[in-house]
Amino acid sequence: MARDWRETYPRPQLVRDEWLSLDGEWSFGRKYEDEAGMPAKTAVINVPFCPESKLSGVNRRIIPDEVLLYGRKFEVPQEWQGRRLIIHFGAVDQTAKVYVDGRYAGSHEGGYLPFSLDITDKLRKNKDGDGSADTVHSLIVEVRDSLDHKYPWGKQKARNGGMWYTPVSGIWQSVWMEPVSEEHVTSLNIDTRIEAEAGVVEITVYGITSGVLEMDGKEYHLSDSSVEGRSSATVRVDVDDPHMWSPEDPYLYDFTITGASDRVRSYFAFRTLTIEWKGGYPRLCLNGEPYFFNGVLDQGYWHDGIYTPSSPDKYAEDILAMKSLGYNTLRKHIKIEPEIFYYECDRLGMAVFQDMVNNSDYSFFHDTVLPTIGVKKVDDKNLHSDLMSRRIFLENMEGTVRHLYNHPSVCYWTIFNEGWGQFDADAAYDRLKDLDGSRFIDSTSGWFWQSKSDVDSYHVYFRKADLQTGNRPLVLSEFGGYACKLPAYYYGGRMEYGYRKCPDTATLERDIQRLYREEIEPLKDRGLSAAIYTQLSDVEDETNGLLTYDREVQKVSSIL
Repeated sequence: MARDWRETYPRPQLVRDEWLSLDGEWSFGRKYEDEAGMPAKTAVINVPFCPESKLSGVNRRIIPDEVLLYGRKFEVPQEWQGRRLIIHFGAVDQTAKVYVDGRYAGSHEGGYLPFSLDITDKLRKNKDGDGSADTVHSLIVEVRDSLDHKYPWGKQKARNGGMWYTPVSGIWQSVWMEPVSEEHVTSLNIDTRIEAEAGVVEITVYGITSGVLEMDGKEYHLSDSSVEGRSSATVRVDVDDPHMWSPEDPYLYDFTITGASDRVRSYFAFRTLTIEWKGGYPRLCLNGEPYFFNGVLDQGYWHDGIYTPSSPDKYAEDILAMKSLGYNTLRKHIKIEPEIFYYECDRLGMAVFQDMVNNSDYSFFHDTVLPTIGVKKVDDKNLHSDLMSRRIFLENMEGTVRHLYNHPSVCYWTIFNEGWGQFDADAAYDRLKDLDGSRFIDSTSGWFWQSKSDVDSYHVYFRKADLQTGNRPLVLSEFGGYACKLPAYYYGGRMEYGYRKCPDTATLERDIQRLYREEIEPLKDRGLSAAIYTQLSDVEDETNGLLTYDREVQKVSSIL
């Protein structure tokens, strides 16, 4: 039986035993001017599914700038009394304000990154006046989604169709609470990049200044490493004969941190990512050896939940389906998933090429027509010059790196894709390299290349992929897109979309095999380090998936 979202701790990299899921039924309505609290007339919504989705129970489009109100009651277990209470939101699109017992608790902008609030001091005290909090409380989340392009917006569009998809509003990842002590672990930074092959890992624990790390029956004491008022403690662990992580052998090391009346569980892996000249070409290397990242484009959309699958088990099913076809990489395309997705990639062995989520406007003429007719080099210093949009993009880029840094499966960052929102890519590369020098960086995926990038990145759909390796590793970051519509499994509406139509699955499999045999395999011998086929599943009008949108049919049995 598939797991319910309420049965899955949403943050596998920092797990506590005591927690309370707030997923499930909430009251749902729209806010009108001068109205306080939840409106008298509400519907029921199933969190964490967006209101546009079938699984939410609401299943309607949200009008831009419509103010949405989510409300529910929650109980604080008696044994949690006297401790700090943290509420966590996986993601809320696009801006959110949170109220607890009628008191403003905090806000967040941007629809893809998690945020947390300490709501202890907002809880209503009981009527006895002894200072303790009531056990039953109210929670209201006020959300506005204008599809404002100054925020990251990805593939969402009010007029969806073709390569643009149904927009998503409101809460679309899990909400949960947990009790903590006054001093507690707030985050971890796990660094294996210095001496991974020698078995050295350095773990910095934020929020506490001392503690013990337990791993494989051994204890290691943390030492105070606080800087400029930010409490932290650090420990170095040396592992004999380290077991390196790879998609073929995804070995993870589990550990526990205990300190300041707090206890958390986490994990790490050893692996190295380097660029080396091998066989006369610059290659992407995993653990010191050339590695061919054979991947598919993964949009992360679902026919019934849009941004959120019906069960967290669906992530593992997608990963295993792609592994069965011989793929070892998913390019997570212009979306950030719930952390459970990355944990499954860590656990099952699937490398992730992670895109930043674009903001600013997309121009069909500039970003598609010009490159199609051959204009693929432009000076981007003055493109998308709005200072607020630039600042928000860079802040979210940094937030994405901090959020996903500890996941060994994440091997590659893409900053800009096909010119959408692109500005000063060289400066963005430098900034990202300072944040994370341990992973490969694709500054400009597809075209509009500038000077700085770890790879030469191309998209090829309508011609033969006859590419030449230069002084950087060669990456075919998008290709294929062969479409095969299965009418009984089609969830589009306005137009069927794909780059080459195949009348049936037999033709699809034959054409994909020819594509790999005649174009991709020869390129591997000429230095190709990665190839990303479009795409994992159908999405709305797009019928170019290896799986149908509902994942009921795998269209091909082999790609080679």
